[in-house]
Parts: sequence; C-alpha cells; structure tokens
Amino acid sequence: MTNQIRPYEPLTSQNAALVLVDHQVGLMTGVRDYSTGELKHNVVALARAAKALKLPIIVTTTARDSMWGPTFPELVEALPGIEIIDRSSVNAFDDARVAGAIEATGRKKLIFAGISLEVCAAFPAITAAGKGFSAYVAVDASGTFSETKRQVGLLRMLQAGVIVSDYATLMVEILKDNARPEAGEVYGAMDMAWAKLVGQIAHAYRK
Repeated sequence: MTNQIRPYEPLTSQNAALVLVDHQVGLMTGVRDYSTGELKHNVVALARAAKALKLPIIVTTTARDSMWGPTFPELVEALPGIEIIDRSSVNAFDDARVAGAIEATGRKKLIFAGISLEVCAAFPAITAAGKGFSAYVAVDASGTFSETKRQVGLLRMLQAGVIVSDYATLMVEILKDNARPEAGEVYGAMDMAWAKLVGQIAHAYRK
C-alpha cells in the first residue's frame, strides 16, 4: 500500500489564485444558510483581502442577462475594472474562457467561492482537484438553498479531496507574517479593524 499522506504545502501569495463563481443578485435571493448581509460581507472581505495579497482573481457569472442577474454591486465595487466572464455552463471549469483564465495564472492552488456551494463552488473545485490542482473552498463566502444541500455539498467535496475552510483562515494563511506591510490592509479588508488598532498600539509601544 502506498502512503497517501503528503507534506502540506501552505497557501502563499505566489502559489494561490481566487475564483469567484456566480455571486449574482438572483441567486443571492435564494440563499438560506447565511443572511444576505453576512454573505455579502464575507464575499467582499475575501475579494478585498485577496486583492491586498496580490492574488490573481477570476470572477464569473452564469446567464446574467436572462436567469440570474448581475454580480451584486458591492463585489463589483470591491474589484474595479475586473472582467467578469459570463458563461452558460453549469460547471465554471467547463467554460474555455474560465479554464483558460485559471491556467493563465500559473497558480496550482485555487480558492473557490460561489453560489450555490454544492454546484457553483463544488463542481469547479472538484474538477480542479481532478486536474491536479490543490482546490480549496471558502464555505462562508459561498451560500446555498437548504441545509441538505449544504451538508451533501460539503461531504461531496471532502470525498473528492477538496479542502474546505472559512475565508479569513485562508487569507491569514497566505498573509503568514503579521509583520508584512500588507497585514493592516488584509485585516481591514476582513473588517477586523480592531486588529489594525492593536497593531498600531503595539507599534507605538515599540518606539
């Protein structure tokens, strides 16, 4: 029997990319595992922290002009100028433009978040794992329509080797060192202003 345990290679600013899938107005209205306000907060915080950490960010929608509407405005505002790839495929990885954008990053660790968790986040994450990427899903920056969908979605991802986490843990893993100049911006993006304040106080004491 071969040993299936491999040394863990942490997420870094050099090896990770973020893929945001279908955070659309129409889909948001059906989410039941998070309030709309909490989910928006988490997605925007993830996007802003990833931007502060200089991760490549890919954003995609499905059927935005017909079924599910545009990306919610707060996320668009957090990522000014970013191209949002609209597609018809259920699995974002089945769209050649999305797959090409992911491949073009050159990153082997992919962080996914999407609505719904068990489809829009899970399907491309499972596909990525099958293609040899290390796939992660930020569960609290995703959302779904029932508790059953949430539980079976998590189980299916775990069975496929996808790593599930919360968005803040993924971002601080990438940050790695609180002495990095990006630390204040990262904690601020995650709405942890108290962390910035404590850091400023500590810095003042060191002077």
